[in-house]
Amino acid sequence: MEASASETGQVTGTKDKDYNIIWFTEQCLSNALRLETYIQDAERENDSDLADFFRKAQHESQKGAEQGKELLKGRL
Repeated sequence: MEASASETGQVTGTKDKDYNIIWFTEQCLSNALRLETYIQDAERENDSDLADFFRKAQHESQKGAEQGKELLKGRL
């Protein structure tokens, strides 16, 4: 069942804008974890270019998670 486009917190108990920040933060954290596996896979194959690419992506995910957490601190 998909969430209604007009759901504004009645079902979840969380306002859409707050839910969106929570979702974004969780996705960034999840990406950072997943990318660690990709980095290790690239390193196992001695592909330093690919490992560096994934490290940069991981850094951006970590940065997004930190920004999301900071934003949440002031809103919840």
